[in-house]
Amino acid sequence: MAELFGQSLSFLLVVAGTALCVMEALAPGAHLIVLGVALLAAGLIGLFVPAAATPFVLAGLVLGVGLVSLYLYRNYELYQGTGRGQTRDSDDLRGSRGYVVEEVTPREGRVKLESGGFDSSYAARSISGTISEGTNVVVVDPGGGNVVTVEAVDGADDIDRELDRDADGA
Repeated sequence: MAELFGQSLSFLLVVAGTALCVMEALAPGAHLIVLGVALLAAGLIGLFVPAAATPFVLAGLVLGVGLVSLYLYRNYELYQGTGRGQTRDSDDLRGSRGYVVEEVTPREGRVKLESGGFDSSYAARSISGTISEGTNVVVVDPGGGNVVTVEAVDGADDIDRELDRDADGA
């Protein structure tokens, strides 16, 4: 069994891996997690399987576990999640769709937006006229705060409107 500073190499790997994982928890950003997991796993294997506690085997374990954890981190989003909880700025709301929960006028109203964040209910103003409760809307101006400017939509897109025009004209 290899030793360094009077301690087994496996124990030192566990300590270093644990320290890196704790540092990652204190300052997240996935800068240290892959290496921390690799060192921790290799150290634990070296502690529990004494035959694997040689420097070359431990180095191979660090490399192998590191590659596996890097692959999992990059491809399965185990660490960074799906992004659903990410903070968004007001510009991200432009084009968002939702529906009116309280009649919207040029001066007041309330809408609920799809994918509008933790609280998807926003104060709203219309461009012109009144939009009745339950009407589908789209955000045309996010406004930079909790008040968005919306416009009623009929659920049809440009293709549907063009087809309707062709049908009326034919």
